[in-house]
Amino acid sequence: MARTLPLPRRRNLLAAAGALALPGAVVPGGARAQDGWPSRTIRFIATGPAGGAGDVLSRLLCERLTARLGQSVVVENRPGAGTNIGMAAIARSAPDGYTIGLASIASNAVNRWLYKSLPFDPEKDVVPVSLIALTPNLMVVSPSLPVRDVAEFIAYAKAHPRELNYGSVGAGSSQHLAGAQFALANGLQMQHVPYNNSGQLNSDMIEGRVQVLFQSVSAVAEMARSGRMRPLAVTGTERQAAFPEVPTLREAGVDITSMGWFGIVAPAGVPEPVLDRLNRETVAALGEPDLRQRIIDLGSIPRPTTREEFGRWMAEESAKWRPVVEATGATAE
Repeated sequence: MARTLPLPRRRNLLAAAGALALPGAVVPGGARAQDGWPSRTIRFIATGPAGGAGDVLSRLLCERLTARLGQSVVVENRPGAGTNIGMAAIARSAPDGYTIGLASIASNAVNRWLYKSLPFDPEKDVVPVSLIALTPNLMVVSPSLPVRDVAEFIAYAKAHPRELNYGSVGAGSSQHLAGAQFALANGLQMQHVPYNNSGQLNSDMIEGRVQVLFQSVSAVAEMARSGRMRPLAVTGTERQAAFPEVPTLREAGVDITSMGWFGIVAPAGVPEPVLDRLNRETVAALGEPDLRQRIIDLGSIPRPTTREEFGRWMAEESAKWRPVVEATGATAE
């Protein structure tokens, strides 16, 4: 039997339908959020510290979005707890299109396997807007190590089990997971040495107390060019303009990739037209030649996507890194 709506609700529905037909009628909820968006400042939450790679990319992009949207897009840094504090702030914001923020490999792929619990659900509480850029690492070794390429490094590591250290800025960091992924793929027994800061890590690499490091190109470029670190491979899918002579891991015979990445997400529930506009303007901004070159100069690869492509990317990255995190036994509170 068909269910009959209670009379008051039917009247409300009829009244709402009539209101839609009236010029200048005020429509509640999502429709109002779409009309005339944006009409005020948009907050962009950067989930890392000021001056970090994600912060720099955020500010470059938000400058262009401000010009394209006709409203200020203001970066607000909310670092802490491995990006969880910032991502939780994004997830809990009103879904009106006036708060968006920075997603990363940490916040939206790795942390769900690293932390016992998260203050947000990366699959349900935020929605994808677009990927911004990929950030491949450079595999560098200490000059004191008697190897010149990846094959020689693997052979040396197998001949000296548990004698080689690979460094990172903390358990579960992108450097840690890239090193663990490389060791697992090649059956190597290397020791992970976490540091509190990259300065001491770099110093110990140069002096030979740490033998190998997987670090962003921009972070080690100067030391690699000066000979204080020896580059062996790029962990991305293509060679880097800053080091055109350095092969990718795949070219060197190791069929893996590991790249940091950054994208834009919004709170779940933002109206579809707003998400579509954000995506269009982001893709257009990242297509501007001077912005693309700025990002490349930072050691990253501009990679705008559709909303759907970015959603699939995050799901694939999450599945990719789960077994690596579990193999390391790394956890965080």
